[in-house]
Amino acid sequence: MKWAVIVFPGSNCDEDAQQAIIRVTGDEATLVWHQETSLADYDAIVLPGGFSYGDYLRSGAIARFAPIMKAVRDKAVQGTPIIGICNGFQVLTEAHLLPGALLRNRDLHFHCKMVELRVETNRSPFTAAYQPGDILRIPIAHGEGRYFADSAILHELQEDHRVAFRYVDNPNGSSESIAGILSKERNVLGLMPHPERAVADFMRSTDGAGVFRSIHQYVTEREGAHAH
Repeated sequence: MKWAVIVFPGSNCDEDAQQAIIRVTGDEATLVWHQETSLADYDAIVLPGGFSYGDYLRSGAIARFAPIMKAVRDKAVQGTPIIGICNGFQVLTEAHLLPGALLRNRDLHFHCKMVELRVETNRSPFTAAYQPGDILRIPIAHGEGRYFADSAILHELQEDHRVAFRYVDNPNGSSESIAGILSKERNVLGLMPHPERAVADFMRSTDGAGVFRSIHQYVTEREGAHAH
């Protein structure tokens, strides 16, 4: 299995994500520059955290126009699992691959700390390793992490069980304590906390490993089904 970790100018969690994937799954993980135009060889895509294009205009607003994003959209249509972490989540909303928006934190401060998340569903390629109700300790590091959507979108997310994670103690004022959401097809996840920073004992938590393990299992089983 091959993973692509997209690198924009200003990405700073790209190598963290790459090393977490290798540590947890043993898979091949490649850093892919934003000016590339094909992701045909990859089985899973990660849009990592950081400050793409310096977060000018809005976080993720410029990255949505990067050449690589057409390939990301194409892979989303094909059902490839795509995860956007922190800035990657912001990019996915700006690219309209996920609904809603990420706004400045409620207190206008940058938050960098360990938080608790509750798993809301395990019916996705990203959460199958967990059980609904599991509490995970995973760090956040963001200034614009407050998820916002109108009441119709929030109702749809709830009805379709597309809220993947909620904060136990909402640190940024997100609507309905939402920390991560799924696309309608359930193969795109946006997540503000950083699972790649919670995959080893020295990181003070291994709770994020299940995200990468779930994706690996999903792709492996999918490829096995196609082979038969």
